[in-house]
Amino acid sequence: MIRTLEQMEQKVLALKNKHRVVVAWAQDSNTIGAINYAVKKGLIEAILVGKKSEIKKTCKTEGIDESKFILVEADNEKNASSEAVRLVKNGDADIVMKGLVGTEQFLKAVMDKEKGLMLPGAVLSYVCALEIPAYHKLLFITDPAVIPFPDLDQKIAMADYAIEMANRFGVDKPKIALISATEKMGHHFESSVDYSIMCKMADRNQIANCIMDGPLDIFLACDKKSTEIKGVDTPVNGDADILLFPSLESSNPFYKGLMLFADGELAGLIRGTEKPVIVMSRSESEKSKYYCIALSCLMA
Repeated sequence: MIRTLEQMEQKVLALKNKHRVVVAWAQDSNTIGAINYAVKKGLIEAILVGKKSEIKKTCKTEGIDESKFILVEADNEKNASSEAVRLVKNGDADIVMKGLVGTEQFLKAVMDKEKGLMLPGAVLSYVCALEIPAYHKLLFITDPAVIPFPDLDQKIAMADYAIEMANRFGVDKPKIALISATEKMGHHFESSVDYSIMCKMADRNQIANCIMDGPLDIFLACDKKSTEIKGVDTPVNGDADILLFPSLESSNPFYKGLMLFADGELAGLIRGTEKPVIVMSRSESEKSKYYCIALSCLMA
């Protein structure tokens, strides 16, 4: 079982499968730094799409040899995103990554019905692995980036994607906590009904290969002492592998708070696409961007 992002990196390096990553609007220092490190490590080959003059300027400022990369000219964010997706669609690259381009603009290219990367009938969602010093293993979070208010079908897809990713990390039967403000069922929280259906589906193996319970609050999901104090009998038992949130409004501040105040690092990925798609906040650290690249290689 992989318990840290560094262990994940080491597993990917041991596979010795070099993938080609194309970055859309690739002129910021964090992205170029992460790509450069991944190239240096032997994980990837890289194509940088954007204003060549700006990319070269950033490389010079950071002391990075631009000749390590293939540079492709694009004059704006929209064209850079379309070109990056086209290269993956045509098989000239294996993974597409967002650079400085806005997420909405980037995902428009990914989700284009004719030229994009969506799998037929799939739900587009985001799963990330968080490493937090205060927790004893990696914690998988969904969905902090794509779906504002997931319906039942989308929540089921989110669970399936998170289970698949956890499996790649050696977690054979992950414990999924369906997160709410309280463990009590009630009409005040619309997610309660969806959660009850999902738990029954997990009991009947319709959501396969997991242990699922909810609604649960964060304490019952991730702190065993809290289950004893509250006297709540839950199979997750304060040892969750996956936290599934009812909305982007709840999950996004949760993970960003851990990154900002609790020294968290993450590796995350869009799911529901033909090839891996890396989407990160433009303010994420170079280290987290690198871990996202490593994760994409693991899931490719």
